Amino acid sequence: MPRLHFQTAGESHGPELTGLVTGLPAGLRVDLAVIDGDLARRQHGYGRGGRMKIERDRVTITGGVRGGETLGGPVSFRIPNLDHKVWERIMGAFDNDPEAVAKRKLTSPRPGHADLAGGLKYGRRDLRDILERASARESAARVAAGAFFRLFLRELDIEIRSGVTSLGPIRVPEPEGGFSFASLDNVDETSPFRLVDRSVESEMTAAVDAAFKAGDTLGGTVLVGARGLPAGLGSHVAWDAKLDGRIAQAMLSIPAVKGMAFGTGVANAYLPGSQAHDPIAWSGERGYFRTSNRAGGLEGGITSGEDLLVTLYKKPIATLREGLASVDTETHEPHKAQYERSDVTAVPACGVIGEAMLAYVLADALFEKSGGDSMDEVRRNVAAFRAAQKAF
Repeated sequence: MPRLHFQTAGESHGPELTGLVTGLPAGLRVDLAVIDGDLARRQHGYGRGGRMKIERDRVTITGGVRGGETLGGPVSFRIPNLDHKVWERIMGAFDNDPEAVAKRKLTSPRPGHADLAGGLKYGRRDLRDILERASARESAARVAAGAFFRLFLRELDIEIRSGVTSLGPIRVPEPEGGFSFASLDNVDETSPFRLVDRSVESEMTAAVDAAFKAGDTLGGTVLVGARGLPAGLGSHVAWDAKLDGRIAQAMLSIPAVKGMAFGTGVANAYLPGSQAHDPIAWSGERGYFRTSNRAGGLEGGITSGEDLLVTLYKKPIATLREGLASVDTETHEPHKAQYERSDVTAVPACGVIGEAMLAYVLADALFEKSGGDSMDEVRRNVAAFRAAQKAF
């Protein structure tokens, strides 16, 4: 069972998103500027839709924190949906306007979205009951929860970052040997695409503009990385203890992420073994280390001590202005998929969500190894663990 856990609740146009984070040790300093800053980064990016002009995501902590520090119990928080005021008669928990609800009823599901599959599973004739929870709006609560785990890791000198490496047909030039955590040091958080290399920024802008004009959407790839991890997190002894599997589950739960790879994992499939693995070396200063990082910081489901690198592959958003061929679920007649206000692309935001999910899994794996009810105890245990590794 994980030591750390989080849960989110709420619908895209409901009153608010809420979250509950459990397992955090007492004494973790909570910086609201970091949490709100991550929420702002998630909303940022060229190609975002009208919703981002309405929402100004800010977190309100409603329990588990006193005087800016966690108390050891569950931490609860809320993020208001400012757009709810125009949806209140449609999305209210009890008193709804039947005429307003009928106008917003979804009966022509979007290919690539959860609309139809969710409706079939839960027996909901109005597919809005599926859309509202399946919406990527939920990821705002994930990012807020993930910020707590990022703060936890930061206390232990572990940093997590992300950056865009491609968008639609435009790719960032890949350096010899592949992207590294150093590539993420180049990311300018104020830039429109959060690129690891801004040399293709104008081309990406043109691609987004063309997609918008055509009523289309674009996907892309994002590099997410962690620096400062000790070796020895995760385990090889059971399939569900392998850290790569745990990270994969978290990453593939991000809306529209349909693939991922560690390090140069995709390219490695086409190489001989002599070119796909990382030679081991040792020095008195560093202890054991690898002279390359094709594995992306994991071997046998366990961290190696190298930077952990994950590439996410995000498909284009399923909401299209013209709508793909679909079926009206009330008449069973052919009908274009209904349109919901949407982005042209949300690839830059995907990296921020990826940071949150990676922070959660890594914080849980580290806490699993260190234990501790207070941050002071966790710091002592992690320091002893690092020292033992260096002396191995």
